[in-house]
Amino acid sequence: MVDGMRRLRGAIRSGESGVTLTELIIVITILAILATAAVPAVKFEVKRTKERELRADLWEMRRSIDMYKDVADLGGIQTKADSNNYPPDLQTLVDGVTVKDKKMRFLRAIPIDPMTGNADWGLRSNQDAPDSDSFGGQNVYDVYSKSTGTALDGTKYNTW
Repeated sequence: MVDGMRRLRGAIRSGESGVTLTELIIVITILAILATAAVPAVKFEVKRTKERELRADLWEMRRSIDMYKDVADLGGIQTKADSNNYPPDLQTLVDGVTVKDKKMRFLRAIPIDPMTGNADWGLRSNQDAPDSDSFGGQNVYDVYSKSTGTALDGTKYNTW
């Protein structure tokens, strides 16, 4: 019986396979190279996703500004004489206005700028120059990102 146990242990030991230190180092090196190659691709994809979000947010706010102006042009909203029927600020689009005894909202919330991480957008009134970075304050004619970063296509985010 003891002799049989010894043969069994010997068979188990001779059948064992392990990983040598050299094999382990090679596998870790290959994984490190693959991870290093993946990092730029992930960064690129994250930036592209943020750019899509920025375009969608700008489009949504500009559409809301245009809808407000359309309703005001039709006489549904009382506006200041010097506003040219544009909203006084973005918050007005969120809070809404009363049109024929009904509250009309144009924007659910002021979106967060994905490039700066806050809801502080650059504003232009229709009296401002198209490339102006200072807000005249009369009305909100256009909105832009305050980010100074450069997009994947080489343009500046604040020119979108």
